[in-house]
Amino acid sequence: MRLLTIFEGVRALIAEHGPDAVALEESYVGADARIALSVGQARGAVLVAAAEAGVECAEHAPARVKQTVCGYGRADKGQIQRMVKLILGLPDEPSSSHEADAFAVAICHALGSPLARVAP
Repeated sequence: MRLLTIFEGVRALIAEHGPDAVALEESYVGADARIALSVGQARGAVLVAAAEAGVECAEHAPARVKQTVCGYGRADKGQIQRMVKLILGLPDEPSSSHEADAFAVAICHALGSPLARVAP
């Protein structure tokens, strides 16, 4: 049911906003394999919703996202939140690191060159 909720939610967002692309951060596999599996399943639900709608999907490595947004591939969560605020001209920093990460991935995708999107 959780994956269906994610799928339907993403499908509704795509229908409402009509994006040109869906950008995701590549998975980070830490020490807990169960978490990695759960995140992978959720990502799969997002990718299927995008594919169903015919929307391009792109993945960006965490270090590339940090490099693009902060100028440093090992930036911490606070740095990402501050830079997202500055780049987007937001009145406040994103309220959570997850929100900041989502904005950062979108910024990375928008600023990336078209060649980088097709080259591995």
